Amino acid sequence: QVQLVESGGGLVQAGDSLSISCAASGRTFSNYAVGWFRQAPGKEREVVARISRSGDRTSYADAVKGRFTVSRDNNKNTVYLQMDSLKPEDTAVYYCAASRAWFGEYDYWGQGTQVTVSS
Repeated sequence: QVQLVESGGGLVQAGDSLSISCAASGRTFSNYAVGWFRQAPGKEREVVARISRSGDRTSYADAVKGRFTVSRDNNKNTVYLQMDSLKPEDTAVYYCAASRAWFGEYDYWGQGTQVTVSS
């Protein structure tokens, strides 16, 4: 089992930056790739960014490419999502999830953290 806890969400203005974190406990965190997802009201959940187990590989949704940066510190069992130049359309609940493989299913999910961007 892997337990994931997101933190750092909040209310910011358009153009601001915000960093959210995903802290893991349980099994060896470095064995898992991690994805950041978001879900806005009335919309389907979408993947925002992914990072490999070692952190040497990342990928981003087109909507956030160039503005968001995913990173991880396996010594601290934590994955980060740095969000810059935030837009109102980035408003959503952000979730992190862990998978045993880059293209694997996500077996473990956090409870989510709300990010609200005002115009």
